[in-house]
Amino acid sequence: MTLLQSTPDVVRVLKENKVIAVVGFHHDGMKPAFYVPEYMHRQGYTVIPVNPSLAQRGETYFGHKAVATLAEITGPVDIVNIFRRSDRVPDHLDDILAMDPLPKVVWMQLGISNGTVARELTARGVDVVQDRCLLADHRALL
Repeated sequence: MTLLQSTPDVVRVLKENKVIAVVGFHHDGMKPAFYVPEYMHRQGYTVIPVNPSLAQRGETYFGHKAVATLAEITGPVDIVNIFRRSDRVPDHLDDILAMDPLPKVVWMQLGISNGTVARELTARGVDVVQDRCLLADHRALL
């Protein structure tokens, strides 16, 4: 697939994809890794938090138990939203590629990008958005 950058592509992603797994989800409401997924949940998206520490404690957010890894998610995921430093993104590549079915989109939040991972994902048919904020794009475009 492709590296998505155009406004029409981003609008399409936001309109057509409603299940989001959030890698690096944070429990602190003041951090973007919490308030961005919370906003998306309030907009009608299904949000699945991915954080090993929160999963170990059995915590639930937005009606979904936190999971330690993407492999623990039992249903299809449309968007894998990444809240990890750019140099940590490769740590999640194998988990993303092992998902069945593959996600339609991997979205790296504002300030996060990794060209190597993006190339691997697009070669496997997964669209990639890098260095953009889901919340900001949703508010501005929808």
